Amino acid sequence: MHLRRASWMREELEASPLFVTEPPEHRGAWRSFFDNPDAPLYLELGCGKGGFISEAALRSPEVNFLGIDMTDVVLARARRRIDAAGVGNVRITAWDIERIRDMLAPEDRIDRIYINFCNPWPRRRHHKKRLVHSRRLEDYQTFVTPGAELRFKTDDDELYEAALSYIQESGFRITAQTEDLYGSLPEDNIRTEHEAMYLEAGKTIKEIRAVFRD
Repeated sequence: MHLRRASWMREELEASPLFVTEPPEHRGAWRSFFDNPDAPLYLELGCGKGGFISEAALRSPEVNFLGIDMTDVVLARARRRIDAAGVGNVRITAWDIERIRDMLAPEDRIDRIYINFCNPWPRRRHHKKRLVHSRRLEDYQTFVTPGAELRFKTDDDELYEAALSYIQESGFRITAQTEDLYGSLPEDNIRTEHEAMYLEAGKTIKEIRAVFRD
């Protein structure tokens, strides 16, 4: 069921110190929104309702987290979840990830990117919209630090195989890959809402970890 838009959503977001309006205006200065601007900065692309990023921030208070999604509907709920977690090392913003270079610059120095269960865009003509497509990976290279990490999870077999090719074609080094994450679950895994749903449906979770450049 789709989340319904309500009149309070944008107003509530804009009143929150967690939400950053007009992302392009802050290009190159995202670290300034955090109490410790020199801390590592991790980015979640498609943060949804905030379950993953709030838990990640709670587990790693020494890291700053920036979450991006397109719609006020999910971000309003993410804001509430982050508030409920009582963490101050998260900021969220609304933006089209296909235009991410308009809001992030080399000076932002992203140290890790999370992509959790993104749209697989199964039709060939839509493949360029995938968040792990080679074109997107080229975009991310423009604002990550040397040695920055990509962590990607999906339940989709075809997207997983395609992501392996995209990452290798783009010259990044794969450090870990698995077609069954829960066969040997890493201690630092954070289960997302989609992850729990797919596991309940009997699907296996795939993960790729890669280094952008050494």
